[in-house]
Amino acid sequence: MAMDGSYLSAARAAQTLGVTRATLYAYVSRGHLRSDAVPGRPKERRYHREDVQRLKEIKAARRDPQSAGARGLHWGGPVLESGITLIDAGHLCFRGHDAVRFAETATVEDAAALLWEVPASERERLFRQPLSVASGELAGIRRLTRDPIGQLQVALAAASSSDAGALDTSARAVRFAGARIMQRLTAVISRQRREDTPIHEVIQATWAPRRPQVAGVIRTALVLCADHELNVSAFTARCAASAGASPYDVVSAALAALKGHRHGGASARVLPLIDRADSLARAKTEIAVRLRDGERLAGFGHPLYPDGDPRAVPLLRMAQESGNPGAWRRVRTTWKAAASLSQQEPNLDFGLAAITRAYELPPYAPLVLFALGRTIGWIAHAIEEYASGQLIRPRARYVGVPPV
Repeated sequence: MAMDGSYLSAARAAQTLGVTRATLYAYVSRGHLRSDAVPGRPKERRYHREDVQRLKEIKAARRDPQSAGARGLHWGGPVLESGITLIDAGHLCFRGHDAVRFAETATVEDAAALLWEVPASERERLFRQPLSVASGELAGIRRLTRDPIGQLQVALAAASSSDAGALDTSARAVRFAGARIMQRLTAVISRQRREDTPIHEVIQATWAPRRPQVAGVIRTALVLCADHELNVSAFTARCAASAGASPYDVVSAALAALKGHRHGGASARVLPLIDRADSLARAKTEIAVRLRDGERLAGFGHPLYPDGDPRAVPLLRMAQESGNPGAWRRVRTTWKAAASLSQQEPNLDFGLAAITRAYELPPYAPLVLFALGRTIGWIAHAIEEYASGQLIRPRARYVGVPPV
Protein backbone atom coordinates (compact mmCIF):
# COMPACT_ATOMS: atom_id res chain seq x y z
CA MET A 1 0.00 0.00 0.00
CA ALA A 2 1.39 3.41 -0.99
CA MET A 3 1.99 5.82 1.87
CA ASP A 4 -0.21 8.95 1.94
CA GLY A 5 1.85 12.04 1.08
CA SER A 6 1.07 13.52 4.50
CA TYR A 7 2.86 10.66 6.24
CA LEU A 8 6.22 8.93 6.38
CA SER A 9 6.95 5.30 7.16
CA ALA A 10 8.91 4.50 10.31
CA ALA A 11 12.02 3.76 8.26
CA ARG A 12 11.76 7.01 6.28
CA ALA A 13 11.00 9.09 9.38
CA ALA A 14 14.00 7.67 11.23
CA GLN A 15 16.21 8.24 8.20
CA THR A 16 15.02 11.84 7.81
CA LEU A 17 15.79 12.57 11.46
CA GLY A 18 19.05 10.61 11.43
CA VAL A 19 18.01 8.46 14.42
CA THR A 20 17.35 4.84 15.18
CA ARG A 21 13.89 3.29 15.33
CA ALA A 22 14.17 3.17 19.12
CA THR A 23 14.79 6.92 19.27
CA LEU A 24 11.90 7.49 16.88
CA TYR A 25 9.57 5.59 19.19
CA ALA A 26 10.90 7.60 22.13
CA TYR A 27 10.02 10.83 20.34
CA VAL A 28 6.44 9.57 20.05
CA SER A 29 6.23 8.62 23.71
CA ARG A 30 7.49 12.09 24.69
CA GLY A 31 4.88 13.80 22.53
CA HIS A 32 7.35 15.18 19.96
CA LEU A 33 5.81 13.18 17.09
CA ARG A 34 2.38 11.81 16.24
CA SER A 35 1.96 8.33 14.84
CA ASP A 36 -1.12 6.62 13.39
CA ALA A 37 -1.88 3.05 12.46
CA VAL A 38 -1.42 2.26 8.76
CA PRO A 39 -4.83 1.34 7.26
CA GLY A 40 -4.91 -2.37 6.58
CA ARG A 41 -1.68 -2.92 8.53
CA PRO A 42 -2.56 -2.57 12.21
CA LYS A 43 0.94 -3.51 13.39
CA GLU A 44 2.60 -0.72 11.42
CA ARG A 45 2.70 2.97 12.30
CA ARG A 46 3.03 6.02 10.09
CA TYR A 47 4.34 9.42 11.10
CA HIS A 48 3.08 12.90 10.21
CA ARG A 49 5.45 14.43 7.67
CA GLU A 50 5.05 17.93 9.13
CA ASP A 51 5.92 16.68 12.63
CA VAL A 52 9.06 15.03 11.32
CA GLN A 53 10.08 18.13 9.37
CA ARG A 54 9.42 20.39 12.35
CA LEU A 55 11.50 18.18 14.65
CA LYS A 56 14.27 18.08 12.07
CA GLU A 57 14.34 21.89 11.99
CA ILE A 58 14.45 22.05 15.80
CA LYS A 59 17.42 19.67 15.85
CA ALA A 60 19.16 21.75 13.17
CA ALA A 61 18.52 24.95 15.11
CA ARG A 62 20.22 23.51 18.16
CA ARG A 63 23.28 22.59 16.09
CA ASP A 64 23.50 25.88 14.17
CA PRO A 65 21.32 28.65 15.61
CA GLN A 66 22.50 31.31 13.13
CA SER A 67 21.67 29.29 10.03
CA ALA A 68 18.37 28.19 11.55
CA GLY A 69 17.41 31.81 12.14
CA ALA A 70 18.08 32.65 8.51
CA ARG A 71 16.04 29.66 7.30
CA GLY A 72 13.17 30.73 9.52
CA LEU A 73 12.67 33.80 7.33
CA HIS A 74 12.15 31.69 4.20
CA TRP A 75 9.31 29.19 4.81
CA GLY A 76 11.36 27.67 7.63
CA GLY A 77 10.55 26.82 11.22
CA PRO A 78 8.44 29.03 13.51
CA VAL A 79 10.09 32.28 14.60
CA LEU A 80 7.49 33.44 17.14
CA GLU A 81 4.51 32.10 19.07
CA SER A 82 0.89 32.81 18.13
CA GLY A 83 -2.48 31.42 19.11
CA ILE A 84 -4.37 32.72 16.08
CA THR A 85 -3.92 30.37 13.14
CA LEU A 86 -2.64 26.83 12.64
CA ILE A 87 -1.60 25.38 9.28
CA ASP A 88 -1.08 21.66 9.68
CA ALA A 89 -1.31 18.64 7.38
CA GLY A 90 -3.04 20.62 4.64
CA HIS A 91 -5.63 22.16 6.96
CA LEU A 92 -6.13 25.77 8.03
CA CYS A 93 -7.60 26.46 11.47
CA PHE A 94 -8.63 29.72 13.15
CA ARG A 95 -8.25 29.33 16.92
CA GLY A 96 -9.01 25.61 16.69
CA HIS A 97 -11.85 25.95 14.15
CA ASP A 98 -11.43 24.50 10.65
CA ALA A 99 -11.35 27.69 8.56
CA VAL A 100 -13.07 26.24 5.50
CA ARG A 101 -15.99 24.87 7.51
CA PHE A 102 -16.12 28.09 9.54
CA ALA A 103 -16.37 30.14 6.33
CA GLU A 104 -19.44 28.20 5.21
CA THR A 105 -21.65 30.25 7.56
CA ALA A 106 -19.51 32.81 9.39
CA THR A 107 -19.67 36.54 8.66
CA VAL A 108 -16.84 39.04 8.80
CA GLU A 109 -18.11 40.05 12.20
CA ASP A 110 -18.04 36.40 13.35
CA ALA A 111 -14.46 36.03 12.15
CA ALA A 112 -13.40 39.17 13.97
CA ALA A 113 -15.12 38.00 17.15
CA LEU A 114 -13.25 34.68 16.95
CA LEU A 115 -9.79 35.95 16.01
CA TRP A 116 -9.91 38.97 18.31
CA GLU A 117 -11.38 36.87 21.17
CA VAL A 118 -14.25 39.28 21.63
CA PRO A 119 -16.19 38.72 24.88
CA ALA A 120 -19.93 38.24 24.53
CA SER A 121 -20.50 41.52 26.39
CA GLU A 122 -18.75 43.47 23.59
CA ARG A 123 -20.06 41.61 20.57
CA GLU A 124 -23.39 43.43 20.19
CA ARG A 125 -21.93 46.92 19.86
CA LEU A 126 -18.48 46.23 18.40
CA PHE A 127 -19.51 46.84 14.79
CA ARG A 128 -22.29 49.31 15.59
CA GLN A 129 -20.06 52.21 16.52
CA PRO A 130 -21.03 55.50 14.82
CA LEU A 131 -18.79 56.06 11.81
CA SER A 132 -17.60 59.65 11.52
CA VAL A 133 -16.86 60.50 7.89
CA ALA A 134 -16.67 64.15 6.87
CA SER A 135 -18.83 65.35 3.99
CA GLY A 136 -17.06 64.70 0.71
CA GLU A 137 -14.27 62.69 2.34
CA LEU A 138 -14.97 59.51 0.39
CA ALA A 139 -15.13 61.36 -2.92
CA GLY A 140 -11.97 63.25 -2.02
CA ILE A 141 -10.10 60.01 -1.37
CA ARG A 142 -11.07 58.68 -4.79
CA ARG A 143 -9.81 61.88 -6.41
CA LEU A 144 -6.41 61.52 -4.74
CA THR A 145 -5.67 58.09 -6.18
CA ARG A 146 -7.27 55.44 -8.36
CA ASP A 147 -5.30 52.68 -6.67
CA PRO A 148 -7.90 50.83 -4.53
CA ILE A 149 -5.37 49.89 -1.85
CA GLY A 150 -3.96 53.40 -1.92
CA GLN A 151 -7.47 54.68 -1.23
CA LEU A 152 -7.68 52.47 1.84
CA GLN A 153 -4.31 53.74 3.06
CA VAL A 154 -5.33 57.38 2.55
CA ALA A 155 -8.53 56.75 4.49
CA LEU A 156 -6.59 55.18 7.36
CA ALA A 157 -4.15 58.09 7.51
CA ALA A 158 -6.98 60.60 7.59
CA ALA A 159 -8.92 58.75 10.28
CA SER A 160 -5.90 57.99 12.46
CA SER A 161 -5.27 61.65 13.29
CA SER A 162 -8.76 62.11 14.72
CA ASP A 163 -9.15 58.78 16.56
CA ALA A 164 -7.44 59.30 19.90
CA GLY A 165 -8.98 56.08 21.21
CA ALA A 166 -6.67 54.13 18.93
CA LEU A 167 -3.68 55.27 20.98
CA ASP A 168 -4.77 52.83 23.71
CA THR A 169 -3.18 49.48 22.86
CA SER A 170 -5.00 47.38 25.45
CA ALA A 171 -6.78 44.39 23.91
CA ARG A 172 -10.26 45.81 24.45
CA ALA A 173 -9.40 49.19 22.94
CA VAL A 174 -7.71 47.60 19.93
CA ARG A 175 -10.77 45.43 19.29
CA PHE A 176 -12.99 48.50 19.11
CA ALA A 177 -10.42 50.38 17.02
CA GLY A 178 -10.21 47.34 14.73
CA ALA A 179 -13.97 47.41 14.20
CA ARG A 180 -13.83 51.13 13.39
CA ILE A 181 -11.06 50.42 10.88
CA MET A 182 -13.11 47.66 9.25
CA GLN A 183 -16.13 49.98 9.03
CA ARG A 184 -14.09 52.78 7.47
CA LEU A 185 -12.45 50.50 4.91
CA THR A 186 -15.88 49.15 4.00
CA ALA A 187 -17.17 52.70 3.56
CA VAL A 188 -14.30 53.49 1.17
CA ILE A 189 -14.90 50.30 -0.83
CA SER A 190 -18.67 50.70 -0.96
CA ARG A 191 -18.77 54.52 -1.08
CA GLN A 192 -21.42 54.58 1.61
CA ARG A 193 -21.90 54.41 5.39
CA ARG A 194 -24.15 51.65 6.75
CA GLU A 195 -23.25 50.66 10.30
CA ASP A 196 -26.42 48.58 10.72
CA THR A 197 -25.70 46.14 7.84
CA PRO A 198 -23.24 43.21 7.74
CA ILE A 199 -20.07 44.14 5.86
CA HIS A 200 -20.48 41.55 3.11
CA GLU A 201 -23.98 42.84 2.32
CA VAL A 202 -22.73 46.42 2.11
CA ILE A 203 -20.12 45.44 -0.48
CA GLN A 204 -22.58 43.29 -2.43
CA ALA A 205 -24.99 46.22 -2.62
CA THR A 206 -22.24 48.21 -4.36
CA TRP A 207 -20.66 45.57 -6.59
CA ALA A 208 -23.75 43.55 -7.48
CA PRO A 209 -26.79 45.61 -6.40
CA ARG A 210 -29.39 43.46 -8.16
CA ARG A 211 -27.86 40.11 -7.24
CA PRO A 212 -28.30 39.45 -3.51
CA GLN A 213 -26.95 35.91 -3.92
CA VAL A 214 -23.48 37.41 -4.43
CA ALA A 215 -23.45 38.49 -0.78
CA GLY A 216 -22.78 34.91 0.33
CA VAL A 217 -19.87 34.61 -2.10
CA ILE A 218 -18.31 37.82 -0.80
CA ARG A 219 -18.88 36.69 2.80
CA THR A 220 -17.13 33.37 2.26
CA ALA A 221 -14.19 34.96 0.45
CA LEU A 222 -13.67 37.55 3.19
CA VAL A 223 -13.66 34.95 5.95
CA LEU A 224 -11.28 32.65 4.05
CA CYS A 225 -8.90 35.59 3.72
CA ALA A 226 -9.05 36.49 7.42
CA ASP A 227 -5.63 35.16 8.38
CA HIS A 228 -2.88 32.87 7.20
CA GLU A 229 -0.38 32.59 10.02
CA LEU A 230 2.89 34.57 9.69
CA ASN A 231 2.79 35.65 6.04
CA VAL A 232 4.71 38.75 4.96
CA SER A 233 1.87 41.22 5.62
CA ALA A 234 1.10 39.70 9.04
CA PHE A 235 4.78 39.85 9.95
CA THR A 236 4.85 43.48 8.80
CA ALA A 237 1.81 44.16 10.99
CA ARG A 238 3.49 42.54 13.98
CA CYS A 239 6.71 44.52 13.46
CA ALA A 240 4.75 47.78 13.35
CA ALA A 241 2.74 46.83 16.43
CA SER A 242 5.90 45.83 18.31
CA ALA A 243 7.22 49.35 17.70
CA GLY A 244 4.08 50.82 19.29
CA ALA A 245 2.39 51.98 16.07
CA SER A 246 -1.37 52.54 16.29
CA PRO A 247 -3.76 49.95 14.82
CA TYR A 248 -4.37 52.32 11.89
CA ASP A 249 -0.66 52.42 11.08
CA VAL A 250 -0.36 48.67 11.62
CA VAL A 251 -3.02 48.01 8.97
CA SER A 252 -1.58 50.63 6.61
CA ALA A 253 1.89 49.06 6.83
CA ALA A 254 0.41 45.61 6.20
CA LEU A 255 -1.49 46.94 3.18
CA ALA A 256 1.79 48.16 1.69
CA ALA A 257 3.21 44.65 1.94
CA LEU A 258 0.00 43.09 0.61
CA LYS A 259 0.19 45.08 -2.64
CA GLY A 260 3.41 43.34 -3.62
CA HIS A 261 3.13 41.05 -6.64
CA ARG A 262 4.48 38.13 -4.60
CA HIS A 263 1.70 38.47 -2.04
CA GLY A 264 -1.87 39.73 -2.52
CA GLY A 265 -0.99 41.38 -5.82
CA ALA A 266 -0.59 37.96 -7.43
CA SER A 267 -4.31 37.85 -8.23
CA ALA A 268 -3.85 40.71 -10.72
CA ARG A 269 -1.75 38.34 -12.85
CA VAL A 270 -4.34 35.57 -12.67
CA LEU A 271 -7.23 37.48 -14.26
CA PRO A 272 -5.51 37.91 -17.67
CA LEU A 273 -4.80 34.17 -17.78
CA ILE A 274 -8.49 33.40 -17.27
CA ASP A 275 -9.58 36.03 -19.78
CA ARG A 276 -7.37 34.57 -22.53
CA ALA A 277 -8.28 30.93 -21.89
CA ASP A 278 -10.73 30.57 -24.77
CA SER A 279 -9.25 27.15 -25.52
CA LEU A 280 -6.97 24.67 -23.77
CA ALA A 281 -4.27 25.24 -26.39
CA ARG A 282 -4.41 29.03 -25.88
CA ALA A 283 -4.31 28.64 -22.10
CA LYS A 284 -1.27 26.37 -22.31
CA THR A 285 0.47 28.83 -24.60
CA GLU A 286 -0.16 31.73 -22.23
CA ILE A 287 1.12 29.76 -19.27
CA ALA A 288 4.14 28.45 -21.20
CA VAL A 289 5.16 32.00 -22.11
CA ARG A 290 5.20 32.97 -18.44
CA LEU A 291 7.12 29.87 -17.42
CA ARG A 292 9.61 30.41 -20.24
CA ASP A 293 10.21 33.96 -19.02
CA GLY A 294 11.04 32.62 -15.58
CA GLU A 295 7.85 33.83 -13.92
CA ARG A 296 6.31 32.00 -11.03
CA LEU A 297 2.87 30.83 -12.13
CA ALA A 298 0.54 33.09 -10.15
CA GLY A 299 -2.58 31.43 -8.79
CA PHE A 300 -1.16 27.92 -8.49
CA GLY A 301 0.80 26.05 -5.87
CA HIS A 302 1.59 26.92 -2.26
CA PRO A 303 4.58 25.77 -0.18
CA LEU A 304 2.35 25.09 2.83
CA TYR A 305 -0.19 23.06 0.85
CA PRO A 306 1.60 20.52 -1.37
CA ASP A 307 -1.71 18.74 -2.02
CA GLY A 308 -3.68 21.90 -2.79
CA ASP A 309 -4.84 25.05 -1.01
CA PRO A 310 -8.07 24.23 0.89
CA ARG A 311 -9.20 27.86 0.65
CA ALA A 312 -9.48 27.60 -3.14
CA VAL A 313 -11.92 24.66 -3.03
CA PRO A 314 -15.10 26.49 -1.86
CA LEU A 315 -14.32 29.51 -4.07
CA LEU A 316 -14.00 27.34 -7.18
CA ARG A 317 -17.19 25.50 -6.26
CA MET A 318 -19.04 28.81 -6.02
CA ALA A 319 -17.57 29.92 -9.35
CA GLN A 320 -18.89 26.71 -10.92
CA GLU A 321 -22.33 27.31 -9.40
CA SER A 322 -22.47 30.96 -10.50
CA GLY A 323 -24.77 30.36 -13.47
CA ASN A 324 -22.13 31.90 -15.72
CA PRO A 325 -21.00 28.96 -17.88
CA GLY A 326 -18.81 31.07 -20.14
CA ALA A 327 -16.72 32.42 -17.29
CA TRP A 328 -16.57 29.03 -15.59
CA ARG A 329 -15.36 27.43 -18.82
CA ARG A 330 -12.40 29.80 -18.94
CA VAL A 331 -11.66 29.22 -15.24
CA ARG A 332 -11.76 25.46 -15.70
CA THR A 333 -9.63 25.63 -18.86
CA THR A 334 -6.97 27.71 -17.09
CA TRP A 335 -7.01 25.28 -14.19
CA LYS A 336 -6.63 22.28 -16.50
CA ALA A 337 -3.79 23.88 -18.47
CA ALA A 338 -1.87 24.87 -15.36
CA ALA A 339 -2.28 21.42 -13.80
CA SER A 340 -1.01 19.86 -17.01
CA LEU A 341 2.09 22.06 -17.33
CA SER A 342 3.06 22.74 -13.72
CA GLN A 343 1.47 19.87 -11.76
CA GLN A 344 0.20 22.43 -9.24
CA GLU A 345 -3.27 22.99 -7.80
CA PRO A 346 -5.11 26.34 -7.54
CA ASN A 347 -4.46 28.54 -4.54
CA LEU A 348 -6.41 31.37 -2.89
CA ASP A 349 -5.36 33.89 -5.55
CA PHE A 350 -6.87 31.76 -8.30
CA GLY A 351 -10.03 31.20 -6.27
CA LEU A 352 -10.52 34.94 -5.78
CA ALA A 353 -9.93 35.59 -9.48
CA ALA A 354 -12.39 32.80 -10.36
CA ILE A 355 -15.29 34.26 -8.36
CA THR A 356 -14.44 37.72 -9.67
CA ARG A 357 -14.95 36.63 -13.26
CA ALA A 358 -17.82 34.21 -12.56
CA TYR A 359 -19.85 36.83 -10.67
CA GLU A 360 -18.69 39.78 -12.79
CA LEU A 361 -17.18 41.68 -9.88
CA PRO A 362 -14.88 44.70 -10.40
CA PRO A 363 -11.38 43.77 -11.60
CA TYR A 364 -9.88 45.04 -8.36
CA ALA A 365 -12.15 42.75 -6.29
CA PRO A 366 -9.56 39.99 -5.59
CA LEU A 367 -7.06 42.34 -3.97
CA VAL A 368 -9.71 44.36 -2.13
CA LEU A 369 -11.40 41.23 -0.76
CA PHE A 370 -7.98 39.95 0.30
CA ALA A 371 -7.15 43.26 2.00
CA LEU A 372 -10.44 43.71 3.84
CA GLY A 373 -10.61 40.09 4.98
CA ARG A 374 -6.96 40.01 6.04
CA THR A 375 -7.42 43.18 8.10
CA ILE A 376 -9.15 40.93 10.64
CA GLY A 377 -5.97 38.90 11.00
CA TRP A 378 -3.70 41.93 11.13
CA ILE A 379 -5.68 43.33 14.05
CA ALA A 380 -5.50 39.94 15.79
CA HIS A 381 -1.72 39.87 15.33
CA ALA A 382 -1.49 43.44 16.62
CA ILE A 383 -3.42 42.48 19.76
CA GLU A 384 -0.99 39.62 20.41
CA GLU A 385 2.05 41.77 19.72
CA TYR A 386 0.93 44.67 21.90
CA ALA A 387 0.38 42.21 24.74
CA SER A 388 3.90 40.77 24.39
CA GLY A 389 5.53 44.12 25.10
CA GLN A 390 8.56 43.13 23.04
CA LEU A 391 10.20 44.84 20.08
CA ILE A 392 10.76 42.61 17.05
CA ARG A 393 14.38 43.30 16.20
CA PRO A 394 16.25 40.42 14.53
CA ARG A 395 19.97 40.68 13.87
CA ALA A 396 21.61 40.62 10.46
CA ARG A 397 24.71 38.57 9.66
CA TYR A 398 27.13 40.98 8.00
CA VAL A 399 28.55 39.73 4.70
CA GLY A 400 29.94 43.01 3.35
CA VAL A 401 33.44 44.42 3.07
CA PRO A 402 35.51 43.68 6.19
CA PRO A 403 36.38 46.73 8.30
CA VAL A 404 39.84 48.19 7.73
